[in-house]
Amino acid sequence: MATVRKSDQPAPRARRAPRKTAAGKSSGTSRQRQSSSDGEPPKSSEPPKSSQSLRSIAVAAAGELAGLIGHDVEGIVAAEKSDDGWRVHLDVVESRRIPETTDILATYEVELDQDGAMTGYRRIGRYVRGRFQE
Repeated sequence: MATVRKSDQPAPRARRAPRKTAAGKSSGTSRQRQSSSDGEPPKSSEPPKSSQSLRSIAVAAAGELAGLIGHDVEGIVAAEKSDDGWRVHLDVVESRRIPETTDILATYEVELDQDGAMTGYRRIGRYVRGRFQE
């Protein structure tokens, strides 16, 4: 059995102090919010709350469809803004089989209004996971 001597162990890494800039401010990893010169808070890069992002619409549609039809959503295939709202295509596992390459999947089209509320859905196709689709 090998014994470990104190000299064989690696030395602990020393923590470096944050560097000081020319202005005397620390350039450490902590982030501080800076306000503009007129005292207003900085503007956020997030979109306004009233307009929903394509991602949030598609994820909400997937969750609502899964709860409605009782099947797992495999993925978001397409999402687009339409004249009267949103249209999202989702792949859903309708029947799990062994091996997984023989699972039965379906593509659903979900329609949503301008606010992202589901207004309708329909199955537009079915296929076996391991088979080529055109």
